[in-house]
Amino acid sequence: MDLNKIYNMDCLDGLKNLEDNSIDLVLTSPPYDNLRTYEGIGDEWDFNTFTLIAEQLFRVLKDNGVIVWVVGDATIDGCETGTSFKQALHFVSLGLNLHDTMIYYKDNPCPIGGSNRYYQSFEYMFVLSKGAPKTFNALTEPRRNKWNDTRTERVKYVQRNADGSTVKKAVKINTEDPKRRNVWCYTMGQSDHTGHPAVFPYKLALDHICSWSNKGDVVLDPFMGSGTTAMACAQMGRKFIGFEKNVNYYKAANERLRKFTGPFRIFGNIGNE
Repeated sequence: MDLNKIYNMDCLDGLKNLEDNSIDLVLTSPPYDNLRTYEGIGDEWDFNTFTLIAEQLFRVLKDNGVIVWVVGDATIDGCETGTSFKQALHFVSLGLNLHDTMIYYKDNPCPIGGSNRYYQSFEYMFVLSKGAPKTFNALTEPRRNKWNDTRTERVKYVQRNADGSTVKKAVKINTEDPKRRNVWCYTMGQSDHTGHPAVFPYKLALDHICSWSNKGDVVLDPFMGSGTTAMACAQMGRKFIGFEKNVNYYKAANERLRKFTGPFRIFGNIGNE
């Protein structure tokens, strides 16, 4: 299958056409239980379908490659489904490492929660790796010294041992440009009028692509939606391949790519006609 292309097809069919160990990074957001209908497509989504796709993702992922699985849970009859954790643990059962459980915190969440629970304001971003990740380009962020401590080169802390005893330790940190934490905050609703009901933030895609891949790497999004992952790859100089079986979202994604004029416009013919 050609790179730098989105295919209008079911990802399970498309994945079977990819070679073993051919993908450096998978960045995607699958259907969330029954939270979205996607114009009727996705009604057949269940855990069995997920397991078939997960097996294919494991097969095509390169050794030391990474899967970033952005997912949330529905609440049914007053109980959260826990589907996100079931999926993460299934990936582990296939042989992947749960490298990090990250949080996508929504700066402007919809007021969803009900009368007897707090508003839901985050989703999980499971970072799974096939062995140790080959790439980690750490993002950084400025962080103020909350305690006005002038000793910025070393931070002291107390470590508690398994037997309950404690020991004082100190670690050096770079307070001017420290490594980013694993809770990332983004603003929702910036969908570029694609018509897709669940577009994740463009900056989220950029940040993960930067963190877990290098220029020229191949990034796969099996649930391409409106093309956010492809757009971010084009901007960051990565190759991409994606599947989207909803023809309207597929067309919207290709239209976004046609209009793209960023620094790494690496794709050629758009579409799979």
